[in-house]
Amino acid sequence: MFKTRLFKGTMALTLAAGMLFSAHSAPVVNAAESNCANGYVALTFDDGPNAGNTANLLHALKQAGLRATMFNLGQNAQNYPSLVRDQVAAGMWVGNHSYTHPHMTTLSSSQMSSEITRTQQAIQSATGSAPKLFRPPYGETNAALKSVAAQNGLTEVLWNVDSQDWNGASTAQIVAAAGRLQNGDVFLMHDHYQSTLQAIPQIAQNLKSRGLCSGMISPSTGRAVAPDDGSGGTPSPGTGTKVEAESMTKGGQYTSSISSPFAGVALYSNNDWVKYTQYFANGTHSFSLRGASNNANIARVDLKIGGVTKGTFYFGGSYPAVYTINNVSHGTGNQEIQLVCTSDNGTWDVLIDYLEMK
Repeated sequence: MFKTRLFKGTMALTLAAGMLFSAHSAPVVNAAESNCANGYVALTFDDGPNAGNTANLLHALKQAGLRATMFNLGQNAQNYPSLVRDQVAAGMWVGNHSYTHPHMTTLSSSQMSSEITRTQQAIQSATGSAPKLFRPPYGETNAALKSVAAQNGLTEVLWNVDSQDWNGASTAQIVAAAGRLQNGDVFLMHDHYQSTLQAIPQIAQNLKSRGLCSGMISPSTGRAVAPDDGSGGTPSPGTGTKVEAESMTKGGQYTSSISSPFAGVALYSNNDWVKYTQYFANGTHSFSLRGASNNANIARVDLKIGGVTKGTFYFGGSYPAVYTINNVSHGTGNQEIQLVCTSDNGTWDVLIDYLEMK
């Protein structure tokens, strides 16, 4: 057993430093600097996640200080669960866009239900939460489909303005379409077009010049509204209290320090842990953990505060990523914060960089 762990530790130390995933390190606009005087619009991207484009899309959105709703296909979410988690970690919202992108109105009610429920399950498996929004492929809907969506707790969402990226629109044409957005409007785009990707910085400038911000879609109305997490129209700029893993107290049979893919700590076995004591003046915070698995399998880390498990971070690949548990309630005063490896089966490990509180 010890030799197995020693080999795994060596492998972790030799992970290439160049594998950093830029979607989690891009600079963003401070929410306090946003001017949302004229309201919010919802930017939406259909048909993701895509291995060849989603990381670049998230990077572009974060650089531009934009948030968006990603209407994912269930089969793509099933194939690329780490990209779904990357969407959430980048501050995006995730919706249901069916499993295989069929013409839903040609299906029976049971087939409609299968398309929707399989997608709900794939996204919930990846992120821990099921979507609340459903966008029918091609915008095709009827009373039967609306009923099936409602039975799954979903609000159907179409759009007010179509970018026409699916129809060969140029970057300039996509930007011009975004210029028609008004407060509450929903903008249709897709994950896999370079013209759309290249339009993002100009869309951001256009919205800013008109006093508009990118918002979330209300499950009640299907219209764009201010985000309900207090972050305005932009992803969090990451100005909270950050504690590096290597500065925490280490425990467990195989916990070790690492220098690659970042300076941090590796939890090599179930119940390996790191911990520290934090003073809290108030009892609600959000916690973001940067880390990785040492391969494509899902590794998990439980967050414990005062000895009580408050949530779980999931890492599904060797690219470092940041995942967040929002609005965690906990005790005040001095509290012990512990990060515990709880999914190791002898074939993968959890690599931890830092924990940030906001």
